[in-house]
Formats: sequence, structure tokens, C-alpha cells
Amino acid sequence: MLLILLGITALVGLTLIVFNFLVPKGAGILVEADPVSSVFINGEEVGKTPYSGIKKPGEITVKLVPDSFGKPLPTYETKTTLVSGVQTVVRRKIAETEEASEGELISFERVGKKETSMALVTSPDNSQIKVDGELKGFSPLKTDDIAEAEHDLNVSANGYLDRSIQVRIVSGYKLIAYIKLAKTEEPRVEVQKTETEKKEMVKILQTPTGYLRVRKTPSTVGEEVGQVTPGETYELVETDDISGWFKIIYNEGKEGWVTNQYAEKVADGEKSG
Repeated sequence: MLLILLGITALVGLTLIVFNFLVPKGAGILVEADPVSSVFINGEEVGKTPYSGIKKPGEITVKLVPDSFGKPLPTYETKTTLVSGVQTVVRRKIAETEEASEGELISFERVGKKETSMALVTSPDNSQIKVDGELKGFSPLKTDDIAEAEHDLNVSANGYLDRSIQVRIVSGYKLIAYIKLAKTEEPRVEVQKTETEKKEMVKILQTPTGYLRVRKTPSTVGEEVGQVTPGETYELVETDDISGWFKIIYNEGKEGWVTNQYAEKVADGEKSG
């Protein structure tokens, strides 16, 4: 008797797993992926997701090669052991990185006829496990205290996206699940720079000549390289510690010195009184 798991993906990553009883011999495998992926079992391509089939019991290697038409996505590969009479489910949401990918691998093994049991392993370890909204503990978790019925499982960990699946516990079988959570992206906080310090400018004051000489060095004997007009402001480059003269950008790409006798520093956009 083969225990079949039919996977149905619902909103918000909720996965519904329904169990039916069929009779073919062998071990079942169901593979689902987002995006659609080519499925390889033991190196042989067997189809596209969703894929289901019946194989010989034993260890197999499952490889998924996603159909990615935008950014290239990594392949996914895992090993699992197929059990006679049980369908193993491999479900994967493939992202650009392993950390951002998520999914689960679910299978069953036979236990005592009237026993019910569940074993959960997660990535990351120590994830919080809730069953029907009630905290059961932290992974890895094994419990026999679970009724034969449908149950909602929720796995959560700080820094990871929660993952929820709905399963039916069946008497005589232990549910075994490996659940991987996707790491959340660190929020990109765009820090808007507020100008606490305005750019310093130099305003030219009135002069007896109606202009102010710009010199190559901070001295009245320095070579004259240009002239600036009273009332205009220019960007300050530096202040000479000895003379107090201001080095300004007086023309595009040109710098020179003006005397502080006929110039004063002001903030960008500020008008001098």
C-alpha cells in the first residue's frame, strides 16, 4: 500500500499535503519547484516540475535545474531515501542564493500500527515549531504527542521568513520533515544626508577700486591672477592661518587668494549683513 502525498501550493507559501492510499508497489517521489525546473534523478533527466513517479526503494539524488529567463538561478541538489509504500515530497523555491531559497523534504516511515509520530529538522537549527498555533518546542523536534488528524505546522526563526505547511498525521506512520527557511534580506535603509554643515563661501565686500584683486599667493605682493566683484560670493577652498586670506574658486577650475580685509566668510545661500 503506497502512501501518497499530493502537494498543493496555496497563498503566502502555505503548502497543503493530503494523503491518500493507493496500491502500487514501489516508492513514490513528488517534486515541486518554483520556478519550473528540470528534474534529474541519479543524473537522468526525468521531466519537469511538478514531477511524480514510482521508483525502486533506496537512496537517490534529486537535482533541480530551474528555468530562469532573467537572472541566472543556482541548481539545487539533495539526497533522500525512498521508502517502499511511501511517497517522498521534495519541494523547493529557488532564489538567487542558497540563503534566500526555501522548501521542504517530507517523507514517512512505518512505526507501530496504532502509533503516531513526527520528527522535524530545520535550517536554521533551533527554529521555533508551532503545531496548530501552539508552541511545541524548537528544532530538531521529535514528538509522539500528536493526534491522527490534519495539523498546521509553522516554523519560524529570527532573521528568516516563516514557513507554514499543513499535514495530516496518519496512524502507523512517522512523519519526517526537513524544512528550510529563507533568510530575510537586510532592509536597505537609504540614509538621506541632511547638510548640517553648509558649504562655506566668501563674499566680496565693497572696495575703493570697485573690484578686488585675486593673487597667486596670500600676500599683497603675490602675482595678480584675476579680479572679483564686490557683492559676489565664491566657494572657499581654505584659509591661510598666518595672513587670514581666503583661497577661493573665482572661475571654473581656477583658484586664487583674496585679502580678508575686503572679504568675509558666509554659509552657502546666506546673505551677509
